[in-house]
Amino acid sequence: MKIRGKRECQSCGESWSYYDTGSVACPGCGSLKSVGTDDTRTLHTDTPATLDLTPIVAQLAEDDVQIKECHEELSDRLREYTRKRGFIRGGELQELDEQYLGARELLHAVDIFTRQRDPSDRERLYILDLLRTVATGDRLADTEPPEALLGARGAGVADAVGAYHRDLRSWFDEYPYPEAERTLSALRDRVKRAEALNGAIESDEAKALVAVARSLGAAAREGQQESDKRLIDARDRLDELS
Repeated sequence: MKIRGKRECQSCGESWSYYDTGSVACPGCGSLKSVGTDDTRTLHTDTPATLDLTPIVAQLAEDDVQIKECHEELSDRLREYTRKRGFIRGGELQELDEQYLGARELLHAVDIFTRQRDPSDRERLYILDLLRTVATGDRLADTEPPEALLGARGAGVADAVGAYHRDLRSWFDEYPYPEAERTLSALRDRVKRAEALNGAIESDEAKALVAVARSLGAAAREGQQESDKRLIDARDRLDELS
């Protein structure tokens, strides 16, 4: 959406940035009577969000606490975080970051794990490692998941790249870049395929989808010459998947 990010309270006169608070409510007096003071509206899809998994990590550090006991709280925190997140902030396109990718995978992994009748120790250890890594703002990109959780990696990537693709679509609608259209459409087709397969894709394909999304994002932010190089790289990666 396009908004006027600079706000001014009509009750007390305080000024603030919607980009920082994600709310039209005045941070000073709480009034909902505010107006945008920018001359023009700016693309913005992000809402300030912090993923705090520290309480979950602390609970699971105790030997008698199991993942299934924390499942609901963990899933709620992950869903709230991913629901708020976007990739255009105050008219600036952001990168597809590691924590968002990790959060998407963790959400699927925990769901699969808790539905299993007898999950293995290796699966439990993988989820614990993934949880701790996501809590620090990263993900286990180079660690192969146990076979039962491979679908969680693919499904998480499909969700994350799909969300990033939607913001790329909004960006290129606002700032047309015809050379990127074919690659953008091809990426969406690959995401739809991964979704149809419930994430059952090869690890190399998951990595390629992330790389292509990031190349498109970089192409949108950089100058023409560098953008063309990024698009060529993205197209080559997609062609290798065909």
